[in-house]
This record gives sequence, C-alpha cells and structure tokens, in this order.
Amino acid sequence: MLKILLLGKYGQLGWECHRALSCLGEVKALDFPEIDLKQPENLCVLIRSWKPDVVVNATAYTEVDRAETETEFAFAINRDAPGILAEEARRIGCGLIHFSTDYVFDGTKGADYVESDIPNPVNVYGHSKLAGERAIQQVGGVYLILRTSWVYSLRRPSFVTKVLEWARKQHTLRIVSDQVSNPTWSRMLAEITAQLIAKGANDLVPWMREYSGLYHLAGWGTASRFEWAQSILAWDPRREEQVIKEILPAESQEFPAPAQRPLYSALSCDLFMDTFGLRLPDWEEALKLALDFA
Repeated sequence: MLKILLLGKYGQLGWECHRALSCLGEVKALDFPEIDLKQPENLCVLIRSWKPDVVVNATAYTEVDRAETETEFAFAINRDAPGILAEEARRIGCGLIHFSTDYVFDGTKGADYVESDIPNPVNVYGHSKLAGERAIQQVGGVYLILRTSWVYSLRRPSFVTKVLEWARKQHTLRIVSDQVSNPTWSRMLAEITAQLIAKGANDLVPWMREYSGLYHLAGWGTASRFEWAQSILAWDPRREEQVIKEILPAESQEFPAPAQRPLYSALSCDLFMDTFGLRLPDWEEALKLALDFA
C-alpha cells in the first residue's frame, strides 16, 4: 500500500487531493498549524520519520497582490519549502509532486507556452514560484513539477465564486478581456494527479524517476476572464438569483493593482498528454460540472 504525504489539505487543491488520493493508499494530510512550512526542521522530521513513497505538495502562497509587500513570506513558502521537500525526498528515496503556475511567464509570447519556453515573471508571486521550481530541479531526485493555471474551487473563494456573488449584487459587471489562460477546476486537477500516481503505483519511485521533469497541466483550451465570466453566468444553476443586467469587457489597465498580471499566459499541455496519455477536460465541460455540483 502506498504511503502518501499530502501538504496543504485545507487549500482548494489540497482538499480535493485528499479525497482523490485516499483510494490509492494511506494518506497523511497536513496543513497549518499542524505543519509550518516556515519551519524547515519540522518538514525534515516529518518526512524522515514517516517515510512516504511520495510527497504531494499542494501548498503555496497565492496572494498575488500581497506578495509584492510580503516578499519574504512568499519566498519562504514558494521557494524555500519546495527546496527542502526535494532534499528530504531525495534523502529517503521518495518521489515529490509539486504544483507551479502559469505566472512564471510574462504573457508576451502571444501563443500557448510550452515547457521549453524561457520564464520571465512580472510579479513577486511568479518569481517566488519559479524559484521553487528551480530549487527542486537543482536538488534533482525523483520529482514531477506540474505547472497549472487559473485554479478555481466552488468550496473556497475563487474567481468563479466571486463572479457568482457579484452577479447577485450588481447590475453591471466589468471583467478584463485581455487576460487569457486555462481555467482549471481543482477537483479535476486533483483527480488527474491521482490517476498519474496510480499509473506507477506498483513501483512508484522507479516509474516517477523515468518521467521526472516539468510538465504543463491545466484545463484544456483557453479563455479570457471575460469569456470565463460569461460562461459562469450562463451556467449558473441558480440564475434566477442574479440581478445582473449586463457584463462588459474591460482592459487590465482599468483596474490598477499592486501586482502586474501576464496577459496571455495559456499553457500547452501536449507534452503531458503525449507522455502520460492523460489530459484534463475542456475548461467549459469542467466548469459546467463544477457548477452542477455547487
């Protein structure tokens, strides 16, 4: 039976991972305050004592705007902790699965990013996540880094829940139309992570070693935030509660924020599909399902 250490069980992805991974073996799922990623010695003791077959790191500092002033905190969680996890995983000979972000790119390519494209973050959050990727790669060992994008949940605050809330309070919505990426339902991301582990479950670490590397894994297809919001409102299962009369496109510059966002940060997931024979559903299909389950 596999021993899986899951970090971040209360997050929108971690909560779904806890459900999805439970059928694969024994899952030890932790989050703050049970484990503090700013205390590296605790991570070392945990991994050395429990000796998991794989560590799934679903933790992250994701407050994009606050990261501009909470830089040290963001790097502690997004860079230092993954590096320590990689070191300890290598020390005991287990695998590591870590999630990263499309925000490692500057959004100026004008086409879907592939794994070989050179990152160039435009905000502190993106820099911290890229530093986490590189910390893992520098350690080496057995790892899968999965870059994803625009992750949402219906049980935690997300873009989807915000749009639904706004539509029940405002007659007009202005949503940016110049930011484009891949909306990704956290449940689908968790389930495909479980499928990935299941593929190598009989001999997990050697299997992961064969495929160690960085992959893009996000909802299939792209959308602007404006298009995404239109779909959210159209498929809202409680449309009768909406008071919204119109939704209008806007440009990012109309909404000044502490952190710059990349404009076109969509990810090509072809490498993951070609390597593992798996892919996430079209983002629209996933969104319909997510709203049906809301």
